[in-house]
Amino acid sequence: MSLTQGVFEAVFAAAYLIAVLSMGMVMLLRSYGDRQTRLFGVMALVLGCGDAFHLLPRAYALLTDGLAMHTAALGYGKLVTSITMTVFYLILYKVWRQRYRVRGHKKLTRLMWMLALARIALCLFPQNGWTSDSPSLWWAAARNLPFVLMGILVVVLFYQSASWRGDRSFGMLWIAVSFSFLCYLPVVFFAQAVPSVGMLMIPKTLAYVWIIHIGYRELRWL
Repeated sequence: MSLTQGVFEAVFAAAYLIAVLSMGMVMLLRSYGDRQTRLFGVMALVLGCGDAFHLLPRAYALLTDGLAMHTAALGYGKLVTSITMTVFYLILYKVWRQRYRVRGHKKLTRLMWMLALARIALCLFPQNGWTSDSPSLWWAAARNLPFVLMGILVVVLFYQSASWRGDRSFGMLWIAVSFSFLCYLPVVFFAQAVPSVGMLMIPKTLAYVWIIHIGYRELRWL
């Protein structure tokens, strides 16, 4: 990887983390008891802090002696990010319940928690090979199955609720979530064989900024 590309990735990662963490802090400080805004603030901080475990070591590696010399740090960073992203979607589900005043649906809530716990448990198995130069694709598929199902549920719930209630403010959230998964999954399964596929992480990251910004825009109503 060229130094120019490394610098670009490092600057992009820094800009992303600053943007997400800043929006998260502002939402928490200005929530004034509004639960939806507070949830979005927590969600943004979980996202930013979790991604920092992977992005900061990656930026350091790109600007110094290369990714190959930091396999373990990058692997552990991916593990942390995988867990925090699972928490991110649990909070986003709570945002859906809060925004649309959803009551009941205990089976749906139980399903989301079961998928989240399954995802986290699968991530913790050593067979994933997080610190390996060639991590297991089978385990990648296994741990991402419950994660994808969580994403599908969130997409369907926000699409249906925003459409039925004419919620223009959140009408694009399901698209942002869908787009993030469309960019994420090819990286999981093909980036090891075709490194250039990893560039899809840039639009995937922008999709998450979009999701957080949707909640951030609501501040103008407080």
